[in-house]
Amino acid sequence: MNQGKAPIISNTELMPGAYLVWLESPEIASEAQPGQFVMVCCGEETLLRRPLSIHQQDGGRIALLFNVVGKGTQWLSERQAGEAIDLLGPLGNGFTINPESNNLLLVAGGMGIAPLRFLADKAIEQGCSVKLLLGGRTAAQLYPDNLMPGGIDIIYTTEDGTSGEKGMVTDIMADFAGQADQIFACGPLPMYRNLAENFPQLKKPVQISLEVRMGCGRGICYGCTVKTRRGLRQVCTDGPVFDLGDILWDELSQV
Repeated sequence: MNQGKAPIISNTELMPGAYLVWLESPEIASEAQPGQFVMVCCGEETLLRRPLSIHQQDGGRIALLFNVVGKGTQWLSERQAGEAIDLLGPLGNGFTINPESNNLLLVAGGMGIAPLRFLADKAIEQGCSVKLLLGGRTAAQLYPDNLMPGGIDIIYTTEDGTSGEKGMVTDIMADFAGQADQIFACGPLPMYRNLAENFPQLKKPVQISLEVRMGCGRGICYGCTVKTRRGLRQVCTDGPVFDLGDILWDELSQV
């Protein structure tokens, strides 16, 4: 784990209200694994750091993809190239690709692409075949085609039907689950609840990246504790990646 100032290389609005910031951070980049996150200090007026998934890693650089949802992320969206922000990371436990897995199915609901882009890069490097189901409310909110890695098969869904299949990624997931050795998902809580209800029918291991409110990111404050079939777990240190079937979804209210 490292802490320090990371110079901003670029900060771009990719989709309405969604920003991609590239940072120079050799120490974090050298240790980062798909599914891990960093805690970002978002200005002097914001008391707590914000947890953001590591979206990409390239040499000594990392990228963070985030939505503007409050004062902290609004501050971050306004930073310019040449400025520096304080980072703590990499933190948490990431995704695990089993050595025997060849075909991976990635399921991203909206901003769920944030940690899955890094996973796709790693999977392709390891020679895996990767299929991505990517959903959004409208075509304008879909992650841009030109930023996707080569060698990945992408199927789009939109709630209004402006791109790809009309509906949610969960509507078509069963059509592709049978071909996958492993499934990885990231999205909003309703998407996870939907997957959990259909988990027995999938008959495949599903790893999910769970987003909850975090105070410290290091297991000190216990603010991100969730109930699992194995007892209480902290998302910041035991996660943020969990097996879908381990979380007690009916008792999860902090997302």
